[in-house]
Amino acid sequence: MRYPWLQPDFTDGTVFAMHVHIFAIEANGKRILVDTGIGNDKPRQIPDADNLQTPLLRWLTAAGFAPDTVDLVITTHMHVDHVGWNTHLVDSRWTPTFPNARYLTDRREWDYWTAAAESDEEVAQVHRDSLRPIHDNGLYDLLDIPAAGLEVADGVRLVPTRGHTPGHLSVKLTGTGRNALISGDSLHHPVQLAYPDMGSVGDVDPAEARTTRHRLLTELADTDDLLLGTHFTHPTSGRVQQRDNRFQLLADSPALLSPASF
Repeated sequence: MRYPWLQPDFTDGTVFAMHVHIFAIEANGKRILVDTGIGNDKPRQIPDADNLQTPLLRWLTAAGFAPDTVDLVITTHMHVDHVGWNTHLVDSRWTPTFPNARYLTDRREWDYWTAAAESDEEVAQVHRDSLRPIHDNGLYDLLDIPAAGLEVADGVRLVPTRGHTPGHLSVKLTGTGRNALISGDSLHHPVQLAYPDMGSVGDVDPAEARTTRHRLLTELADTDDLLLGTHFTHPTSGRVQQRDNRFQLLADSPALLSPASF
């Protein structure tokens, strides 16, 4: 294989391995989740995501993030595998899982998927069970995020990383002596470091997604900042090293940042 650092963790040479992560962050007393994964009990056309039964809430509680103690839920974008635990079933009704939290997303993201739900039943299902209940309960804050980003808690900044979806955002963590970037789907898989022009079938605007990807990798390259991949298998985090026009992930621990992923 041309890039042996991708094996064995990220690929066996034939199939790309991917996970779905939720990041749990404590920042100056605030409990923050970045994305909410796939969720339980939800009808999905993706076989591996259909009507899941996972102990996520038990895991979060054990880690000190009981659902009613979460302050912020950040939605990087509104694809099915990033918003599922926004809600859970209570007496046959989809109810906010984190009732005391503000849910944050880019206004463009909400507008785009609300319009798409009018003509696409798969999108409409996600909208009904994972998005609309949050909005109807007054918990979604739709933000206009400037190019420089928007700080939503001490050391937690939302930065626009559009292209994969119209309102896609990533999350920059600062203030601990070491910075980190939670990618969302601006980077799906470490193979995109070796081949930064490689897009995803889900990219709404492939050209903008490619530009965003190159920009992020160039900004991270040869610094001590960590890249935390929302879909990276373990190791989920690492530093970015640039070699010519390509990049490499050097596995590193985010322990100093105190996030946890599930």
